[in-house]
Amino acid sequence: MIKIEKHKVWLRQSKAFLSLLLLLVSTYGIAQENYTVSGKISDKEDGETLFGASVFLEGTTIGVVTNEYGFYSITAPKGNYRLLISYMGYSEEYQEITLDKNQKLDFEIIAVSTQLEEVVVSADEPEMAVLRKPEMSVAKMNIATVKQMPVVLGEVDVLKSLQMLPGVTNNGEGTGGFHVRGGAGDQNLVLLDEAIIYNTSHMFGFFSVFNADAIKDVKLYKGGIPARYGGRVSSVLDVRQKDGNNKRFEATGGIGIISSRLAVEGPLFKEKGSFIIAGRRSYADLLLKAAGEDNSVSFYDLNLKTNYKINTNNRLYLSGYFGRDAFELGENFSSSYGNSTGNLRWNHIFNDKLFSNLSAIYSKYDYDLGITTAEFDWVSSITNYNLKYDLKYYFSDKFKLDFGASGIYYDFDPGEIRPTSETSAVNPLTLDRKKAVESGVYVNAEHKLTENLTAQYGLRYSGFTRLGGQAMVDYANDQPVVYNSTLGIYERGTEVGETNYEKGDAIETFGNFEPRVSLAYTLNDNSSLKAGFSRVAQYIHLLSNTSSATPLDVWAPSGQFIKPQLSNQYALGYFRNFKDKAYSMEAEVYFKNTDNRIDYIDGSNLIGQNTIETEILSGESRAYGLELLLRKNEGKFTGWIAYTLSKSEQRTPGGNAGGLGINNGEWYNTPYDRTHDISISGSYKLNNKWSFSSNLVFQTGRPVTYPNGQYEYEGISIASYAGRNSDRLPAYHRLDLSVNYKPNRKPESKFKGEWVLGIYNAYNRKNAASISFGQNLETGANEATRTAIFGIVPSLTYNFKF
Repeated sequence: MIKIEKHKVWLRQSKAFLSLLLLLVSTYGIAQENYTVSGKISDKEDGETLFGASVFLEGTTIGVVTNEYGFYSITAPKGNYRLLISYMGYSEEYQEITLDKNQKLDFEIIAVSTQLEEVVVSADEPEMAVLRKPEMSVAKMNIATVKQMPVVLGEVDVLKSLQMLPGVTNNGEGTGGFHVRGGAGDQNLVLLDEAIIYNTSHMFGFFSVFNADAIKDVKLYKGGIPARYGGRVSSVLDVRQKDGNNKRFEATGGIGIISSRLAVEGPLFKEKGSFIIAGRRSYADLLLKAAGEDNSVSFYDLNLKTNYKINTNNRLYLSGYFGRDAFELGENFSSSYGNSTGNLRWNHIFNDKLFSNLSAIYSKYDYDLGITTAEFDWVSSITNYNLKYDLKYYFSDKFKLDFGASGIYYDFDPGEIRPTSETSAVNPLTLDRKKAVESGVYVNAEHKLTENLTAQYGLRYSGFTRLGGQAMVDYANDQPVVYNSTLGIYERGTEVGETNYEKGDAIETFGNFEPRVSLAYTLNDNSSLKAGFSRVAQYIHLLSNTSSATPLDVWAPSGQFIKPQLSNQYALGYFRNFKDKAYSMEAEVYFKNTDNRIDYIDGSNLIGQNTIETEILSGESRAYGLELLLRKNEGKFTGWIAYTLSKSEQRTPGGNAGGLGINNGEWYNTPYDRTHDISISGSYKLNNKWSFSSNLVFQTGRPVTYPNGQYEYEGISIASYAGRNSDRLPAYHRLDLSVNYKPNRKPESKFKGEWVLGIYNAYNRKNAASISFGQNLETGANEATRTAIFGIVPSLTYNFKF
């Protein structure tokens, strides 16, 4: 048996490498005859630090973008300069400076608008910064824009707003999950203040877990994932919570038809710190109860964050999220599930060039299911503890370095069945808990090679160890799945014994190098070309044979029979501004292939399964496509048109198990394949009182498997099916409308309010969520049943701030 000591050795080597790298870079930096100006950029109104603000020395190409904590550092030759600070939604600020020594300058900039919506805190940068920055396949959402977009049941939703951008799709009507460039939901790394969120949905997908009143920044990496991120092969969604107003106390909230919310924030410790508490709860359960219904559905979530400035160079942050859903179907069925996270962070500025962040993070997702008639409960969870240390060294105008290390300890509890009475016919069952450690070390550089060419390149090394502590089943010929040629089906392999692993043992250890590189070449002041490559490893897997995420989905680690997913993605893009930057266009093509992508044999059973390896086969997937995004950035009418032409497919041969595999070993559509995806979003501001917005969405129908024939057995009609995912649901399309009205208010009034009227699916399109086939027992005829979740849905919400 492989011992865990091997894992510790490479981690010690990685730490030594980082220490040497830091020493070399620091030594080299000292030799330069330049001076540095550094500091933080924040909002003058509430003190929120601004991520993505551009800081430039006017008349030069020397500049930088603030990091997640508003920190910047610029190094330039001795001289007199004008320092310019620019950020979308804010007035430009500038200051004359003389660089004859290292100095620190903090700036508070003023928002142009004082509307009810939160101050614009998107990561959008000035146009030339976007063109020159070696960052592509990145979607950035403006929180104010998110709040204006019409969504289902009037609830502001970050995820549904992201689905309006190219390369991002939903998984069906009203669902809160998302799929990026043909990838599955479990291939998205979702972070809330660096903590992993395993289920992003409330009410089985109708709402997301992100309360827009508590959110500061939203950034989705569809490709070109920076080396500091690892663990998922499709995308990274990095969501940051607000720090809280450190100038004064204020409250923000809203009252809607289905849910209400309230956020309170203010200063602490004489403006050395701040806090924010944001809560949200639905009351559909109360409405159903008042209507005499036995069924119930509800959710709540709570966002917490506080920070304290120890001194100029040190600040502590403590943040958390707690959310839960509850669902009851009469007295027979009940279910609840939710996420809990916590993060303690320490920001430290070593000097004017070196910034660091140390984080200790906790995350848990759990669910329980109760069947009253069967008299049992089912409980399951996944918990992780994460320690990570990230550093950024601003070496010079032409060279910046990120590096760091992280370690995650996983505790997988796949399930336990508990009888709820002595008369229950269900026997107690506890599935084996699984434990694992994932660690990584990375270095990433942003390097200005020439006046027109900038590169971002890095390397991540990740390791994963499946830990012992239980017995593992041994199979004949080491095959947990075998092909029965007589019946023409895959079935469980032959058990020949078991191997017991102690807690100190490593059942299986993996390690992978993950190179990343992106290039940006500026053609002129209005256009640029970009290219990128990234290799990513994913060590944990979501076990689900449904097309939509459900609370009963179980996470499992890589091990003897489940290998890590390894993905390579290539992308090429063209970016251009038109008509003095009033319009912009982004065009990208991409290709992505993934090895060791699992799929499920026909008739697989995942619930209560202790040996999941007997239900799966391993294959490969690929996705490729074209993405276009045309924006109108200025004027009373703003918006965008997004179009994606793509293909996502998978191949799962039989391999050592024998047989041809799934779908005869041929390529088949993944459930996330959408040939055409068109989204049009627009907003029109008539005056200070009235504004209007709309979304128009069209998507090719989701791949499904339909019957292609039938036969009779003992008088019962039995269907035979076509190839896997060879058919599709009808095309999906809808129109959403929204009207925003702000009543007259006195300029000196601290209370601000607005009414938002929304109409989801304005022309009442009955989009098919599923089509099922069965036999009518009365007539004997086979019938297809089409299920639609939503028709037209109006909503009315009152938002306030004081």
